[in-house]
Amino acid sequence: MSDDFDINQINDVIHGRLRLGVMAYLSGSGTADFSVLKAKLMASDGNLSVQLRKLEEAEYVVIEKTYAGRKPLTRIALTDKGRTAFVAYLDAIEKLLPPK
Repeated sequence: MSDDFDINQINDVIHGRLRLGVMAYLSGSGTADFSVLKAKLMASDGNLSVQLRKLEEAEYVVIEKTYAGRKPLTRIALTDKGRTAFVAYLDAIEKLLPPK
C-alpha cells in the first residue's frame, strides 16, 4: 500500500455519485445545459438542482439562468476552482489504488 494513502483526502463535495458525474461531464465539456446534464446523468430535476446547488456553494460551478426566446435556459459551467478541485480529487483517488 502506498505511503500516500489517505482516505481523508477525498473531497466529499465531489464524491457524491451525481456531483461526481457533473464534475466529470463538465471537465470534458466546460459547460452544459441543465437538460443535457439531466439526460446524461439520468437524474430528476429536483435531485440535479440540489446537487448543483452544493457544487455552486463550493464555487466549483457557476449557474447562469437566461431565456432562449420564451423558454428558460440554464447553463452550468465549471469554474477554475472546480477544475482544480476535480484534478485534486482524481489525484487523491489514484493514491488509494495499488501501484500498476
